[in-house]
Amino acid sequence: MISTSELVKRACPRVGKFGAVFYFAPENLARGKALGLGGFQFYVLGRGGVLGDVAPDVVGSAFGYFAPSLIEKIWVSASAICPPRVAGHEAMLGAADVGRHRLSDIGDLSAFCAAAQSVSAPVNSAGLALFAGVRAEPLPVDPPAAAMANLVVLREMRGSMFLAALVAQGVSPRVAHFRQHPNDYALFGWDENDPPVVSEDDIARIEQAEIVTDLLCANAYGVLDDDARRDLLEGLERIEGALGEL
Repeated sequence: MISTSELVKRACPRVGKFGAVFYFAPENLARGKALGLGGFQFYVLGRGGVLGDVAPDVVGSAFGYFAPSLIEKIWVSASAICPPRVAGHEAMLGAADVGRHRLSDIGDLSAFCAAAQSVSAPVNSAGLALFAGVRAEPLPVDPPAAAMANLVVLREMRGSMFLAALVAQGVSPRVAHFRQHPNDYALFGWDENDPPVVSEDDIARIEQAEIVTDLLCANAYGVLDDDARRDLLEGLERIEGALGEL
């Protein structure tokens, strides 16, 4: 029997990693280029495009960790080239492309997809706008493509939950991002010469937000029976072998 806490501990880090690898995979970059978008433009407009043609601040609120000035610059420039909803749909098609290219030779992923959809489908998306937007996109029929799309959905589910937990703990996402990914601080548009002060209280609150997020994820993953839990973890192990080089 795989406990729910063990399932979350083993599944979520892999989902977090592999649900994002498609963004800068060659297959997806080529799709963005065909739309006239550079890699970072397609990342921002494609990921945020599921929210619709919204103001940059709305995208920033859903992404959480980026400097507002960077999001505004990229969103405005990219939206002038391609409608956001088109880019959002194309990004999910790009994820499907990566799945077909990278996951077609690792065995049948139908059981993995069924388990993943059983986790995400019943989740109440209130306050989880980016997750709701990605989940609303049509899933591919073929399992390799659907597996990649499901990874994206599950990643945005936990990511949205974590942002909500941070806010509930009174921690700025900027502070949390610097604490957890200091080497990416400038990449996300912040001034590397003006890093935030991270207090011991901030650290404790971030840790508590992680605990709360795991509890929220446990509510979602807990719907799976033991067979489905094994299907999910075995699928993630095979996917790890295929995507580990990306």
